[in-house]
Amino acid sequence: MYKVTFKFESGEGVEAFAASGENLLEVARKTNVAIDAPCSGNAACGKCRVRLLGGKLDSQKTRHISDEEYGAGWRLACVSHVVSDVEVLVPDIASAYKGRMKAADLSSPEEVRIFEDVKHQLTEAGIALSNSLELVPVTMNHPSLDDTMPDVERLERALSAATGVAKVRVPYTVLKVLPDKLREYDFDVQCVVRKTKKDVFVYDIFGKDDTVRAGGLVVDIGTTTVSALIIDMLNGDILAKATTGNGQIRFGADVINRIIESRKEGGQKKLQDAVIKETINPLIDTMCASSGMKPNQIYRMCVGANTTMNHLFAGINADPLRTEPYIPAFFKTNAVFANDLDIHINPDAHIIIAPNVGSYVGGDITAGVLVSMIWNRPEFSVFIDLGTNGEIVFGNSDFLMSCACSAGPAFEGGDISCGMRATDGAIEACTIDPVTMEPDFKVIGGAGKKPVGLCGSGLIDVISELFRCNMISPKGKFIREGKRIRHDKYGMGSYVLAFREDADSVKDVEITEVDIDNFIRAKGAIFSAIQTLLSSLDFDVSMVDHVYVAGGIGSGINMKNAVGIGMLPDIPLEKFHYIGNSSLSGAYAMLLSSEAERKVYELAQSITYVELSTTPGYMDEFVAACFIPHTNTALFPSVTQVEL
Repeated sequence: MYKVTFKFESGEGVEAFAASGENLLEVARKTNVAIDAPCSGNAACGKCRVRLLGGKLDSQKTRHISDEEYGAGWRLACVSHVVSDVEVLVPDIASAYKGRMKAADLSSPEEVRIFEDVKHQLTEAGIALSNSLELVPVTMNHPSLDDTMPDVERLERALSAATGVAKVRVPYTVLKVLPDKLREYDFDVQCVVRKTKKDVFVYDIFGKDDTVRAGGLVVDIGTTTVSALIIDMLNGDILAKATTGNGQIRFGADVINRIIESRKEGGQKKLQDAVIKETINPLIDTMCASSGMKPNQIYRMCVGANTTMNHLFAGINADPLRTEPYIPAFFKTNAVFANDLDIHINPDAHIIIAPNVGSYVGGDITAGVLVSMIWNRPEFSVFIDLGTNGEIVFGNSDFLMSCACSAGPAFEGGDISCGMRATDGAIEACTIDPVTMEPDFKVIGGAGKKPVGLCGSGLIDVISELFRCNMISPKGKFIREGKRIRHDKYGMGSYVLAFREDADSVKDVEITEVDIDNFIRAKGAIFSAIQTLLSSLDFDVSMVDHVYVAGGIGSGINMKNAVGIGMLPDIPLEKFHYIGNSSLSGAYAMLLSSEAERKVYELAQSITYVELSTTPGYMDEFVAACFIPHTNTALFPSVTQVEL
């Protein structure tokens, strides 16, 4: 056995032991050291870079590490094997998906506006913004020798009289503190309860003069990114918001790799711990600290996630999802509570999981469809969620059709050599001068922030600009020369957005022909899915009145650029609407409004799922879309290039 020491840029370290020849990435995973591995250790992405500080590694040379970097000790963890005691540095960029937890500035009007819009639209649609959580004050007679009623029965009778509901349920978590609290507050209390026609469930007890906030937790579990809110269930106010990378990403960027990992010994528990213990619970801690909310005062939770994420979150075998006939364990469940999953909120908190539609159309889409409001309009609309999987819903108030395509993780920074999620240091917007070929970009984090990489919206802009400026061909190959365009020894071209000395990175921030090729396939999957879904109903893009684009890929994508590269159909730009993270805002609506929750269940049952892999012509559409903008340029009459 050899000792492996993982050092971090913060100065901290973690020690582990490995057998001779054991893979370094596997050692890191076993030790819960966060190293990003979107390709699940296939040496394809180059993201698991570590630096050898001492000892020896049997590590093969790859195209992701230059000769200079290799000489300086840089290695890919996935192709490195332990052959002695070793010490390695895990740079921030290798663990950025986890380490860059970001709390939102709720004083920003933009952060609040989208949720205010959701409430307004639901109200306009006749959906009441109320839920079953209530704060009920009760005053009880003091016990005496003439009144020896037990505390719990005294509380039950008082609540029954106050609410008009006969059955009152007091769980063990409340029962064990009941004697102390009733006497502390002189039998004059406020109770946080869930009230339905059938019963009243007691969550907590406070004094009559206490200021009480009944908290709710909203979580969007994306394949790459997890976002969350804490809200006041009594008035809908957002008390805190935060986002971080999904800890599962070190087991692969896509759901198939994660399902495969979950079937290994202990894998299912590892995947569940990665999303709950390493991701959701720290988010809760961060938000509670910023809002002053006590975790035990969060009494309900709503989750929006794709079908695979729902299974891995709940600790349920997801393997049948990836093999024919692709059967999930559930589409809808109301049987999960915080205590079941060791989520650090009130143990009796009910977890609402937005219902799934199919194996690859999940609750993130049903929640998103709710807030897109396409179900409440007579016009024909397309709803698109851009993430690791691309999901499309088409329809109106009469019908809804859906499909899913494997776009890959490009829109969230995966499969891209300098890709990252939309957090500090990410280039989120870019223009390029067609003559000088110099870039001008906007970096998340404010003026003066050095770039680390590209998020989805920035990637769309860069590739669109490279094509507009005649720097790349329709196949994504570089066709001009300049100081920012270079070729490696294999002949692969790249464009440097920021040289190392101008970047907050261990290497140049650049986009390569491999990156562009990966993105072309991702955008081709989206466009071909839209085309196939419409043509299956004898529609074409001219009949579409609105396109709603969702996904947390940045501050909002440039729709003109998305059309320019052939990702979205060439229709008037005023028909496009970017609605942000609709999974999060939809889950927020479900948590705040019981009627909205019921509406999402209704929508899930009404959406017809189309399996693209069995749809004639889909593969032909996909191949045709894997060019910029498309092999059939007649589909994109507005797309032009600069004449040089």
